[in-house]
Amino acid sequence: MGYLNDMLAKLGGQGGQEGGLGALSKLVSSNGGLQGMTSKLAQSGMGQQVQSWVGHGKNEPVTGQQVQEALDTNSLNQLAQQTGQSPEQASAQVARVLPDMVNQATPQGTMPKDDPFSKGMAALKSMVSK
Repeated sequence: MGYLNDMLAKLGGQGGQEGGLGALSKLVSSNGGLQGMTSKLAQSGMGQQVQSWVGHGKNEPVTGQQVQEALDTNSLNQLAQQTGQSPEQASAQVARVLPDMVNQATPQGTMPKDDPFSKGMAALKSMVSK
């Protein structure tokens, strides 16, 4: 879990973990929530990776380029601007965080009925501190 917290800190720029969670929350929300975002990724040829994150077992990686091709360009550009990174750097960071983030959001091996990203920062902090 330390790895995910380190990555969230990088996404948060100076803001640390909360900043990273906030940035990720905005990215996920602008891409249709957890369900919408994972659907976009799956429809862009990453279905096997997404399933590995949701299911039990090893999380398969994705690349920053794949993230850029699948997710909303404006939301990725906003994330990059917020974190002081180039869009390519921000996408690479998101690609590193996504497998663990989705894995943490789907502990039962299925998509939750309630999107944890719609429940606010306290729920997100609880999710990544497990």
